[in-house]
This record gives sequence, structure tokens and C-alpha cells, in this order.
Amino acid sequence: MSELIGIVGSSGEGKSTSIETLDPKSTFIINVIGKPLPFKGWKNRYIKADPTSNTGNYVETDKSAEIVSILQYINDKRPEIKSVILEDAQYVMSTESMNRALEKGYDKWSEIGKHMWDILQKARTMRPDIRIFCLWHDETVSENYVPKRKIKTLGKILDSQVTLEGLFTIILFTKVTTDPKTKENTYEFVTQTEDGTTAKSPKEMFDRYIPNDLAFVNKRIDEYYN
Repeated sequence: MSELIGIVGSSGEGKSTSIETLDPKSTFIINVIGKPLPFKGWKNRYIKADPTSNTGNYVETDKSAEIVSILQYINDKRPEIKSVILEDAQYVMSTESMNRALEKGYDKWSEIGKHMWDILQKARTMRPDIRIFCLWHDETVSENYVPKRKIKTLGKILDSQVTLEGLFTIILFTKVTTDPKTKENTYEFVTQTEDGTTAKSPKEMFDRYIPNDLAFVNKRIDEYYN
């Protein structure tokens, strides 16, 4: 079984930048919203996938059925791929919601939640040598009058049926610290629960704060498990 890893945080806090250090030869990006990646030369490193020749490592789509098919294709036809990035994962739900905004009835909300569930179920049942990094925005909710930062969903879709964080082995939250003198920012990941986050990772796998660097994350996971 493959491994799901959540990268969670607000816009501009380094989630997409963390992709930069990964080896494009073993990485495949599914870009849900299609926005440009925030690092130099990314278009030369991530080329549109061609399933007829099994080349390329980049796809743009917000359609859940297409994403499920792409994950199956990677699983079956691309043994060199070890890291899959689902960039801006929450837009699978929000884009479908906007496209179906004029539809009446509750059924559409159940369908939108089911479509996201289908993606996560496919992702977690891929080859055991694959890690799927789901990059999500976060949201703050109140739980027993205490603020909690969690993976952003759409209203009560999924939340009322399943604890989404429970599907992930590791959830890393973004943390940005500004030096008061230089005004420069330091971008990190939080690896354990802090300030109401739902961050988590296995005991002693990481320090509490680590670089926002997915190659570093992969390396530490490999060292821990092996």
C-alpha cells in the first residue's frame, strides 16, 4: 500500500515551493488548478505527460475521474515514479462546487465529497514504493470552543463522514517565521501538533521543525523506515 502525506497551510507559506528539491525523474505532478509552480525553470523539469510513449511527468486537471485514472496509470505504467504531487488538492471539491452552483438539492454535495474520497482511496492503494503528497489549504474551525487548524474541505462534506486526517500517516503544517531585524522569512514545516494544528508524524521521525523541502522529507522517511 502506498503512503499518503499531507502538506497543509495557507497560501504563500511554502507548500508548492517545497516541490522544487524533488528529482523530476521520479516525480509526477497533478496540478489541480493549473497555476504556475513558484520556482525557476519548472517548465523544463515538468513536461506534459504522454501516455502513448510513457513520457512526461505533469498533468493539469480538476476532474476527479481523470485524476483517479492518472493515478492508476502511474501505478501500472510508470515504475520510475516514486513521488506523486497532488497540487492544490482542495480545488477538486471547490471547482466542482462552483461548476455545479446552479444545481438544486443535497445530492450534489454528497457526489462532490464522494469524488474526493475516490481520489484518496485510489492514492492510498497504489504501489508500496510510491508516496503521494497532497498539498492542501488549511482552515480554522472551533472544536469545543477551541480553535483547530485542519485540512480544508467544503462545508461538512467528508468531515461528517470521515476524519480526513486519519487517512494520512504524516501531516506537515507550514510555519513562517519573520526575523524582526532583517524582516526575512524562514519557511518550515511543523511535524507535531502545535497551536491547534492537526500535524502529526511517527515518533522521532522528524524534529519538531524541519525545512519545507520534500526531498528532505523523503530522505528522513526512508532513513526511519529502513
